[in-house]
Amino acid sequence: MIEIRGIQKSYGDLQVLKGIDLDIREQEVVTIVGPSGAGKSTLLHLLGTLDTPDAGEIRYDAVNIAKLSPNKLSLFRNHHIGFVFQHHHLLPEFTAIENIAIPAWIKGDGKREAEKRARELLQLLGVAHRAAHKPNELSGGEQQRVSVARALINTPKVVLADEPSGNLDSRNKEELHRLFFSLRERLGQTFVIVTHDPSLAAMADRQIHLRDGMIEKS
Repeated sequence: MIEIRGIQKSYGDLQVLKGIDLDIREQEVVTIVGPSGAGKSTLLHLLGTLDTPDAGEIRYDAVNIAKLSPNKLSLFRNHHIGFVFQHHHLLPEFTAIENIAIPAWIKGDGKREAEKRARELLQLLGVAHRAAHKPNELSGGEQQRVSVARALINTPKVVLADEPSGNLDSRNKEELHRLFFSLRERLGQTFVIVTHDPSLAAMADRQIHLRDGMIEKS
């Protein structure tokens, strides 16, 4: 589903990625692991089209994203890629259901349609009773489930997660880890997860080990 060939990325004189070749299959759960500074988050940002490589190419189902115009790239990201971050990035002035619906509104879905889908996701994730609450009224685990629902609202082909359980306690962390695999089975998404958590890494279909900007093993 995703083909990565010869990806290189530098920031100033620092070369972060030194030639990454990787294939990720449809409905696969892949974790990217390695020491701090290995280039894990940089690779995830490139996969998410949030940054551009200096060399190499990334293809989604044979679509070379480097060939897309800025407007088409924004549409591609909105339609096909969901993001889950360590810091939830929920907008404090909006309720849970509104936060989830925002990507669907950007896509052009009507308010009623978007909120119906958001409620279904809240139900699926076990937090339907928190739909009208704002982020500061939610626990850390609830906020992360809302952010997962937001990532899923447009039914993306791939969900990219950057240290998604980094700020959670052990109980919520285990629940979130199980949730990713449950969602894969129910919804058929592909998950690419950057993590330092050994228990999550071990659950994945495959671990990609990065060190010094290169794949050490996969």
